[in-house]
Parts: sequence; C-alpha cells; structure tokens
Amino acid sequence: MFDRFANCDSGHWTGRQTGGEMSDIEDFEQRISRALARIGAGIERVQTPSAPIGKGDSEALQTALDDERQVTAQLEERVKSLRDRQDHAIAEMKAEAAVTATRMTQLDMDLQRLRRANEQLTSTIEALRTANEAGVGEPHLINKAMMAELEALRASRATDVAEADAILGALTPLVAKAAKEQEESA
Repeated sequence: MFDRFANCDSGHWTGRQTGGEMSDIEDFEQRISRALARIGAGIERVQTPSAPIGKGDSEALQTALDDERQVTAQLEERVKSLRDRQDHAIAEMKAEAAVTATRMTQLDMDLQRLRRANEQLTSTIEALRTANEAGVGEPHLINKAMMAELEALRASRATDVAEADAILGALTPLVAKAAKEQEESA
C-alpha cells in the first residue's frame, strides 16, 4: 500500500511506502496535534491586544503606506503599458489576418478560374479530336481550343502570382522580425 502523504513536516509532502503499519497513524496524529498547537498559538497572538501606536510608529506606518501607494501606482502604469502593447499587437494580428484572408480568397478564385479553364480546354480538345477523326476540319474548334489554352495559361499565371503573393505575405513579417532581432542583438 502506498501512502503518498506520509511525511508532511514544514508543508512538504513526500511519498513513502508504509506497508500499513500502525506507527504511521500515530505519526499522523502527532503531526496533526503539533500543527493544531501551532495554529492555536498563532490565534492567541492575533487576539492579544498590542501596545498602542506611538507617534513615531504612526509616521513610520504612514511612510510605509505612501511607499506602497507609490509602488502600486508604478505597477498600475506597467499593467496599463502592457495592456496597451497587447491591444496593439492584437490589432496588428487582426490586420494581418484580414490581409491573409483576402490573399487566400484571391488565390481560391484564381484556382477556380484555372479549373474552369482546364475543363473548357479538355472539352474543346475532345471535340477537336472527334472532328478530326470524322475527317471534318472545324476551324472554329481549332480557334476555340487555342482560346481555351490561352485562358488556361492566363489562369495558371494568375494562380502563380496569387500563390507568390500569399507566400511573400507570410514571409515578410518573419523576415522583418528576424532583421529586428538581429539589430537588437548587435
């Protein structure tokens, strides 16, 4: 049997294997009794009236109170400064997220355009192939295939540009942060 709280002097708890010995219970009782005695002594000290405060004590207490007020004001300023920095950082992150969302939307639209152009190119090529097998040369199908191929190339280029913008948009803050850290460390 494991007793996880066998040693509890001075507020430190450690684990110890006891084997269920009766002496452990007696040990607990003694420790609890000592702890209750210390608590009782502390309560008596709190309840006993203290000596009246003299003028020197009053001035010292007032000075200590003023010092604590000054420290509190400084801490409040620090908290306000940290809160302002946090709010600024959150606003920057939201702006970056909005820009990223816009870039991703543009990339998605360009990808959809590329898919449509490729579908159109595939169907036009199939129609052209069928016409050639039938021995019927259809000039409008050749023109339509060339137009579809041009549209596919334009859509592919727009997709590449959108991807490059998204990558640059993601890398730019990282490069700026690294440059700033390098400047600070130099």
